[in-house]
Amino acid sequence: MTLFSLIVALLIEQLRPLPVASFVQAPLRAFARFLEDRFNDGEARHGAVAWWVAVLAACFASALVYFLLWHVHPALAFAFNVLVLYLTMGFRQVSHFFTDIQLALQMGELPRARQLIGEWRGRSHDDSTSSEVARLAIEEALVAAHRNVFGVMFWFVLLPGPSGAILYRLARFFDEEWGGRSAGRPDFGDFGTFSKRAFLVLDWIPVRMTAAAFSIVGDFEDGVYCWRAQANQWRDKASGILLACGGGALGVRLGLPIRESGEVVERPEMGIGDDADADFMQSTIGLIWRTLVLAFMLLGLFSIAGWGR
Repeated sequence: MTLFSLIVALLIEQLRPLPVASFVQAPLRAFARFLEDRFNDGEARHGAVAWWVAVLAACFASALVYFLLWHVHPALAFAFNVLVLYLTMGFRQVSHFFTDIQLALQMGELPRARQLIGEWRGRSHDDSTSSEVARLAIEEALVAAHRNVFGVMFWFVLLPGPSGAILYRLARFFDEEWGGRSAGRPDFGDFGTFSKRAFLVLDWIPVRMTAAAFSIVGDFEDGVYCWRAQANQWRDKASGILLACGGGALGVRLGLPIRESGEVVERPEMGIGDDADADFMQSTIGLIWRTLVLAFMLLGLFSIAGWGR
């Protein structure tokens, strides 16, 4: 059921992408504000309490509903899995940016590509070159593929029902919503400290499995080399692993200095090979899909092995 739930959810998401902003982000932000109003006094320990209350309650409730539906009829439990996965994972959440940027670069419409990458990243890239735009789009795609698909898949497979998918999605959301705010602000304090640490712990194994899969389906030797030699240089260690390994597997140079909001931002080199362009963006799509196929093959083998017992 696990494998089929994932396949069906991704197929539905490809046919009818979910409006994430209205159906997922808005309710979660309202929920986060509700918790902040009741728990936030600027202390890290109260942020931890709020995180545990929210995440444990959601995971327990989803597991309970799943088992109740299973006892009524397995088809209902299967449908519930698919629904939760549809709400928590998917390629299409950000792929429209990537596809439109690739098309703009292929058509020579650099201003359009700059505008799109700026909207995607929430920063201005009016002075970026075509190579910089392609590089940034590849970086965003590699990280988004892990956080929107492979990380969710890992925890979905590991925990009962859809509780793993909910655990990862909520942990990621609270990391962005609470952990991303600067500590010491009078109106927020250290409330988000635990959220950031919790997501780092939950993502430690999944991010390394995704990076390893990138290497397996791409250039294995260069992927592993870049992982070992470059990942620690990136400010965000998890993203550094994905970018270094993904860049090595693709044979493209990522990272490097970029022009952003009128300034030059210095960044270390990730990956190895040629400068990024629209062709490498197409290769990135292929790498992500091959990684997904590999994940499904492994799940299929584990399922077959389980049936034989």
